[in-house]
Formats: sequence, structure tokens, C-alpha cells
Amino acid sequence: MAKEIQKGSILISEPFLGDPNFERSVVVICQHDKDGTVGLVLNRVSALQLSDVVDINHEVFDMTLAVGGPMQPNTLHYIHRLPNLPDAQPISANLFWGGDFEELTRWINQGIVLQDEIRFFVGYSGWSPGQLEEEIDKNVWFVNNNAANKLLTLNIDTLWRDILKEMGGKYKMYANYPADPSLN
Repeated sequence: MAKEIQKGSILISEPFLGDPNFERSVVVICQHDKDGTVGLVLNRVSALQLSDVVDINHEVFDMTLAVGGPMQPNTLHYIHRLPNLPDAQPISANLFWGGDFEELTRWINQGIVLQDEIRFFVGYSGWSPGQLEEEIDKNVWFVNNNAANKLLTLNIDTLWRDILKEMGGKYKMYANYPADPSLN
């Protein structure tokens, strides 16, 4: 059996996954229980800005939305470091998912929220009960249970490679695999 999945686990796709939704992706697990698993892809950007979908003062705060996954791409999700945001769900020691959106919008418009404290996503990734464990057992995903607190500070463009390198051992080797093995 693979490493235990829990809220805050990081999934790193194997180098040659072949699924365009998850190829060389890094996913943070926001919920994992008897009903299944919900996660957000951290390193896929969309063409949308936050101000395109939310009424905010874009002169004070704006950012590119990430693509959290293929499920319900018309929904907005967010992870953050705002422990005082009402209804926020803890993912790990200093990382939260969701919360009172009206209050968050007020905080953003008042300049209380800094851009390095939050990331927004359209859509999410979801697995039915047992599905993710099966994929992990088939080596579709590598699991890291020690990186969640760094996620908002790492470079999104090199996130997949950086986390694999940090994991060391065989994972460090995977980080250098070419995207197209025929080029090796």
C-alpha cells in the first residue's frame, strides 16, 4: 500500500502520465474521507484573472487563476494562509481551504490579503472512494506529506520538478526526465 493520503498531502504525477489534465502536475489534497477525495492542481494556469470572475479592486489585488482540475470548471476555489477567515477548513498547520467568500472579498478590497497568502483556482480534481489509492498503488502518483506549508511560496513554473528534487533519492532522478522520452 502507498503512503497514507490525508488532508495536506501533495500528489506529484509520475513523469509520463499522459493525461493532459494531470501531466507533470502537483495536487494538494483538500479533503479525503469516506466520500472520496478533493484536490487542487497547483501548477496549471488559466487565461483568467481573478478580476475577470470576482468583483474586486483589481488595482489593489489581482492574480492569474490556476486550473484546479477538470471537475466543475465553472467553480472558484482557494487555498490560503488566513486562519481567521470564517469557515476556512484547515488542510495543514498553516494552510486552509475555502472560507467565507464575502468576508474574503472585503479583506481583498481593503488590502488586508497579500497575494502570497492565497491562490485561486477554477475547477477541482476529484476521486471517488478508493480510486486515488488504486492510482497510487499503480504508481500514477507519488505522495509527499511534508510539503503543504511551502506551497504558496514555491515557483509555480518549476513546482513539479522542485518538489521531486526536494524528495531526494529516486524522485530526484524523475525530476530530470524529459517530457518526451524519445528525446532522451
